[in-house]
Amino acid sequence: MDTGFCSFRLNNSGRFLLKLAFIAMSVFARSSAFVYAKEDFPRRIISLGPAITEELFLLGADDKLIGCTVYCQRPPEAKNKTKVGTAIEVNLEKVVALKPDVVFATSLTNPQAKEKLKSLGIKVVNFPTAKSFSEICGQFVALGKIVGKEKEANAIVNITKTKVDSIRKKVEALPSLRVFVQIGARPLVTVTADSFINDFIEFAGGVNIAKGAKSIRYSRESVIKDNPDVIIIVTMGIGAEKEKEIWQRYKTLKAAREDRIYIVDSDLLCSPTPVSFAETLEEIVNILHPQGELLNADIRRCNADGRR
Repeated sequence: MDTGFCSFRLNNSGRFLLKLAFIAMSVFARSSAFVYAKEDFPRRIISLGPAITEELFLLGADDKLIGCTVYCQRPPEAKNKTKVGTAIEVNLEKVVALKPDVVFATSLTNPQAKEKLKSLGIKVVNFPTAKSFSEICGQFVALGKIVGKEKEANAIVNITKTKVDSIRKKVEALPSLRVFVQIGARPLVTVTADSFINDFIEFAGGVNIAKGAKSIRYSRESVIKDNPDVIIIVTMGIGAEKEKEIWQRYKTLKAAREDRIYIVDSDLLCSPTPVSFAETLEEIVNILHPQGELLNADIRRCNADGRR
């Protein structure tokens, strides 16, 4: 029955052409949306955190990086980027002059500077200090999404997690060592459970003697009482060698008696990317467990697997 010009019949050829038209429209819509989304990705980026800067290079987004801090030294190419301040203080005039699409800030960035930039119409994305390896990976993927490198970020994280899991399996059969990590001297400062550095210790087969502490401020008396097997001193603006000499005077300390007091570069331990976390974890494992122990653990594991 004919009900007017809105009613019509299609033969097989007509139906095919109509279907083809719908497919073409769908493809065009999707490609247009992709192009639009891609145009939304920032083209001019300023990083106010060393780890963020390094992560942008890992993601292949360093060509968009127009400025960073004086502490952004990794990779070496980061040294050639325009410097806009320290990890805390920001040269606002310089930042504004660079006309960034986005500024990536951290928990250390001066809060007033962040608010001032926002008031000037500059987009500021804040990345708080990660509390765990899991959070480091999560923030890395979040950064990847913002800069249009989500696929790359997920791939890097998956590879890194596999590597970290492998390292953890290598040490799980080894004896747990009691560890004290010093990141400050006056006052004495350490790390608690609320820090990714605690993951370094535990993933390497250690026990953080300050894990349950209510404050990061610790006393030498408490360290002596807890008597750790290993002391790790982080070079964060403190005289690491001098601190090592001080600990070596306490002959009742097992770490001092057995010469197991180590100095670790703060760049490695305190501002990791997912990739550098895995690399530093290997170094911590080598500190806690000499290579011979790891090799013996591998042999025991192979023997056990062979008996199954």
